[in-house]
Amino acid sequence: MLSASELADRLARNAEAVCRHYLSAGRRAGNYWIVGDVANSKGRSLYVRLSGSRAGHWTDAATGQYGDLLDLVRETSGLVDFCDVADEARHFLSLPQPEPVSSRRGEASDHPPIDRPAAERARRLFRMTQPLMGTLGDSYLRQRAILRASLHPALRFHPSCYYRDFVTGLTTSYPALVAAVTDRFGQITGVHRTWLDPDGDGKAKVEDPRRALGGLLGNAVRFGFPPHQLVPVMVAGEGLESILSLSHVMPAMPMVAALTANHLAAFLPPAGCLRLYIAGDADAAGRYGIEGLSRRAQALGILPLVLAPELGDFNEDLRWLGPDRLTANLRAQLVPEDAMVFLPA
Repeated sequence: MLSASELADRLARNAEAVCRHYLSAGRRAGNYWIVGDVANSKGRSLYVRLSGSRAGHWTDAATGQYGDLLDLVRETSGLVDFCDVADEARHFLSLPQPEPVSSRRGEASDHPPIDRPAAERARRLFRMTQPLMGTLGDSYLRQRAILRASLHPALRFHPSCYYRDFVTGLTTSYPALVAAVTDRFGQITGVHRTWLDPDGDGKAKVEDPRRALGGLLGNAVRFGFPPHQLVPVMVAGEGLESILSLSHVMPAMPMVAALTANHLAAFLPPAGCLRLYIAGDADAAGRYGIEGLSRRAQALGILPLVLAPELGDFNEDLRWLGPDRLTANLRAQLVPEDAMVFLPA
């Protein structure tokens, strides 16, 4: 039976056929398939790379969603459990595939899995970064009331990170906040980039200032994980700023940012986890991520517990309600013994 990586690789070799089947409202534009969204609406927000080492990688500039073709199959088919996604992918791959507009014969049989070179590029990029403290990345997070982000080794800064416009193909550079995506063993499998305005005015003024590179499925950006120790209690959520806001008031609690609702649903909790707090955003995508991860946790014998913000997400709570109000809200939702450990009076 094909693994997730092998299924993603097989789908990537037939990226245009996948797009024509699942995103029939779109069209090809150069090396990209362009469509409105994962619901197959007409438009130009979602871009799927059709060839090269990043074939199959997609980004929705309007929603910030991104992933590989397994994620795309999951979204367009309305599936949640990975077994169902894998079955759908295997069914598609058994269908006769139309010849792509510009085929690359002779390469399919020996093309290496796309996640390995992408992960290598991600590790190389992370090695090129610098410590976060005192940089524009640190300032960006401080503007969002996250004051101790530079203490997290998963966060770094790149002063001139390449940004490629998917429509025009033009490449430029912006400073970027770079976060390391790691697996349960601590190995870097990818990076997440947030391009920043050089003048300090928030994110860069580009169509999609957040993108990931490498292997995200099952992995996440990790904060506060003790090395080589079991993690019986932890928090998992979507966005960097939301999880960093929780870490601001619960610095001793291990946490992960899965970066999207899709990847939150697919996150693999570490061995030894007993209670998993799921920090969801107050929207439909957030509920999807909560439900998917809750089912996964229960299947592993882990107790899932939901942490809900008062406003749209926990960063809004931190910025607009303040750390004391956020702490009080969390204290009311944590198991009492966890509140005693992670929210001392």
